[in-house]
Amino acid sequence: MPAHPDLALHERLLRCAREPREAATLALAGVMTLAATRPSGYRSPIVGLSPGDWAALEARFFPGAGLALLPRDEAPRGEFDEFDDLVRLLAEHAAPQARDASTARWLAHAIATACTAANHLWQDLGLPGRGVLNQLMQEHFPALRRRNGADMKWKKFFYRCLCEQAEVLICKAPSCSACSDRALCFGAESGRVLLPPAIESVSGAQPPLAGGAGVRGVR
Repeated sequence: MPAHPDLALHERLLRCAREPREAATLALAGVMTLAATRPSGYRSPIVGLSPGDWAALEARFFPGAGLALLPRDEAPRGEFDEFDDLVRLLAEHAAPQARDASTARWLAHAIATACTAANHLWQDLGLPGRGVLNQLMQEHFPALRRRNGADMKWKKFFYRCLCEQAEVLICKAPSCSACSDRALCFGAESGRVLLPPAIESVSGAQPPLAGGAGVRGVR
């Protein structure tokens, strides 16, 4: 039986959120809500955060949501062995003018956590579309957003960055434009939104703007 998102948690998080329309809020809430849908070893709400991180994250984004009470996945991490490298890549490219360095670190862990799942990244972050993911990257990791100017699928892009750092050749063509598999890395990321627009039930809030459409397909 497939696991399902914790929709009650999603609604609670957005009701408690300081800024329920903010892309970072939606991504953090989404990845926590979708924990049960990820592989064993990555079903903590956000993998790799300390108790202090959870307390600070709640105070900054979701006051009163009771994040310390959320279940953690105690299983050993699974086959996604690039997790720590991806967290490091994101953290190293955080916006230098970030108002809160901790937020970028939490988002780095959230994005890496979402990358262990099987859908487009915007879906596995619980976002309404790829456009919101692009907005999140522009706001918090602008150097990576600029580096991905050709709009490669984000999981593919992250994996290529990690391979370049390790000096591992993964592409069979000399350039993306000459590659016969270009469509696998670029193009539309259609798919269903995994979480309902529960934000509409938050008092006084308006639903977020949906962006363009996003897999685990980093390999």
